[in-house]
This record gives sequence, structure tokens and C-alpha cells, in this order.
Amino acid sequence: MSHEAGGDNRYTRGIAEFVSGLRYEDVPPEVLARIKLLMLDSLGCALYGADLEWSRILQRMLSVVDATRTCPVWGTDQRLSAPHAALVNGTQVQGFELDDVHRAGVLHVGAVVLPALIAVAQMRPGMTGREFLAAAVAGYEVGPRVGLCMGPEHIAQGWHSGATLGVFSAAAGAARGLGLDADRTVHALGIAGTQAAGLMAAQYGAMVKRVHAGRSSQSGLYGALFAREGLTGIVNVLESEYGGYCTTFSRSTDRFNLSELTAGFGTTWQTMGVALKFYSCVGSNHTTLDAIRDMQAERAFGAEEVDRILVHGSQVTMDHVGWKYVPQGLTSAQLNLPYCVATWLLEGDCFVDQFTDDKVADPERMRIAQKVAVQHDDVITAKGAKYRHEVRVELWLKDGTRFERRVESARGSEYRFASDADVVEKFGKLASKALPPRKVEALRDAILGLDTLADASTLGELLVR
Repeated sequence: MSHEAGGDNRYTRGIAEFVSGLRYEDVPPEVLARIKLLMLDSLGCALYGADLEWSRILQRMLSVVDATRTCPVWGTDQRLSAPHAALVNGTQVQGFELDDVHRAGVLHVGAVVLPALIAVAQMRPGMTGREFLAAAVAGYEVGPRVGLCMGPEHIAQGWHSGATLGVFSAAAGAARGLGLDADRTVHALGIAGTQAAGLMAAQYGAMVKRVHAGRSSQSGLYGALFAREGLTGIVNVLESEYGGYCTTFSRSTDRFNLSELTAGFGTTWQTMGVALKFYSCVGSNHTTLDAIRDMQAERAFGAEEVDRILVHGSQVTMDHVGWKYVPQGLTSAQLNLPYCVATWLLEGDCFVDQFTDDKVADPERMRIAQKVAVQHDDVITAKGAKYRHEVRVELWLKDGTRFERRVESARGSEYRFASDADVVEKFGKLASKALPPRKVEALRDAILGLDTLADASTLGELLVR
């Protein structure tokens, strides 16, 4: 085993060269069109998240310890330093299980890229909308590739992938936004990578789960800013055989695939693999909710008519959402599959209004949730990360009627992506919780028209209440 300080860094270097060299003109039109919709969705999620309890705690505490007033906390009239704004804004994007997810790479991408990048845009007035788009694409392309390299075992062994992978997306976007060359981008990645952290036990009710994305965005921003000033990072942060990211965050060397880190740069666009959510709960639950929705379209039935439900899913689905529900807060409610199924059956939806503190221990939901069992299906697990959310749902009514549906991908997924109108409608509903109508419209138009925006620093100002 080699312990050299430098060692082989062909993959870290390859990422850095892609990021630093990416131009707006290199990105296909369909990728540019898609990333605008993805960014619009993330900003809507952040604006809705501005008034959530965990967001308010961070806003309140950081305003006391941070006297800098340069970058806005989105959806508020508060301002903080760039790193603290990235921390809060990333927390707000991921604040209510509404934001995007790259399912195969297991990463909420917008929550880590945009808070850091918009902070950079405000620190660097005059960045054009086209430059902003190139930087955003750089960020969206990198993190999912690290996730594909690590595979589903990364989250299965207890790491919160959005937190651990996210630092690379955030650093890539911020480094490109700052115009760093390949050498300094290597160091930005190396500084960000050593800050990677996040434990999946946070899903069982801890507010800190919401903060993981914000910390990743902040760490990536630190990486780019420090590298710009000459601080050196781990130049082979992904490859190092001892203490490198991949070897440390995986149980063994046969559990990760380094070639995925740079596979398809410039030809395969992972941005197109990012999915959107139309339920306010973790992405692993969406295919089951879609299956029951389809069953009800065939024959209308309510919660009391259901005898039992059996969900067959991957090992990740079992571990991530299939546990027995115990009321421990909104986080556990939104991540638990039986609870979300019960919510759908009782209320006919699983959006923001269905998840409030007074419903976490609702006896009716808990009673209906007991009708739902989740069972491991090794055939689905064997299909790999691309199919980790696939489910086969069996449902029996009390009159003996049996339904069965197999759903490979949810509404809004990369395989069934939403219409422009659906994305804009969701954004409007969420953004209007924090901004007046004129600002909602101006922000929408600025994001969808980024190609012609003269100065991307105006985005931050449009996010101020």
C-alpha cells in the first residue's frame, strides 16, 4: 500500500480539468434547459424552508455570532457572511424533503451546489448568467459521479450520502464560479473532501439531518475560497489508498469503482439524471405512493377499506425507509414509508400541508401505518443503484380484492421528468410562502432566462423577502 503524499491523482485531476475547462458553449441545449428547471425547483424549496423551525434556529444563532451582512438568507430580510449564508440556505433547500435527488448517485444536488455558487456570484459581481450556468453544470456533474463511484453500499453502511458526496459538487461549482484553474481546483476538491461527514442515524428524528446539505455547501465553498488564496488540499483526495475518500468511506476496495468519477465527461450528462419530488417526503417513498395512487385510479378506496399492504423493495429501501414507525419528529415522519402510506390513504396527498408537528403522533396515521410491511427483494437489489427505488406493491382490501403494481421510477424522475408547467407551478406554490408575487415572478424569469442575465449577483437580491 502506498502512503505517498501525492500519489496517483488521475481522477481528482480529471475532475478538476473538466470543471475548470467547462464553458457554456460546451453544454448541450437540453442540459441547459433542464438545469434551469432544477435550479428553480431548489430555490422554491429553500424559500418554503425559510420559516421552518430548524432554519429559524440557524438564522437566529448565526446572526448573533456573525456580524457580516453581505449575503442574504433566502426568503428572509437577514444577511450573513458567505459561508454562513451557504450553511443556512443549504439547510433550507433540504429542509422539508421537497428537493431534487440524483437517485443513482444518491445526492440532493441543488441543495449543495446553489447556496455556495450564489454566494460566489455575490462575491464576484459581474458574473454573467452564462458563466453561472457553466459553474452550476460543473457542480451538478461532479457529485453524482462520486456517488456512482461509491455505490449503494455507501449509504447502506450508515453514511448520509447527501452530506458526504455533496462537498465535491459544492466545491466544483464554487471553483468554476471563482474561475479557478485546474491546479487550484484540485486543491479545492482536496480541502472540501477532508470535511465530508454525515451520519444516517439523523434520519430518525434529529433536526440536524436538515443541516447536512448546508454543511456540505459551506465546506465546498470553503474549499474553493481557501484554494484561491493558496491553501493546499489533499491532491489525491479520492484515490489515496490510505485515508482517501473512497477507501475511508467504503468497507473495501471492491465496493467502489474509481472509473465512474470521470466516466462520460462531456458526453454523458449526469444533470439529466436528477429527479424532482412531488411528494414532501424522502425519494425512496415516492414509487410506493405512485403505485397506490395508480391502484386508486383503477378503483377508489380509502384507508378503512385496506386490510394490508406489502411493499417489496431494495435493501436500501428497507434500511432507509422500511423501519417500524416511532414518532420522533417530522424528520422521522417524512422518511418513514408506512407513515407516508398512511398519510396518503387518509388525506389523498403527501405534500407540505400533510406534515405538521401535531400529526407526527396522530393515532389514526399510526394505526393505518401498522397495515404496511416492507420486505427485502433481492432481485431488485441485484439490479443495482439505478433501480434502488423500484418497488412491487401488493395491496389487499378487506373485501378480498388484491392489487399489485410494480413501479420502477416515480413521477418527476429522470425517466418520467415533469413538464415545465408542473415545475413552475410547484415553484410558485412554495416560493409564495416567503416572497411577494412580483418577486416570485421576477425570480422565475431570471432563472429561466439565465442565458441573457447580465449579472448573476442579482439572483441573491431576488431571494430577499
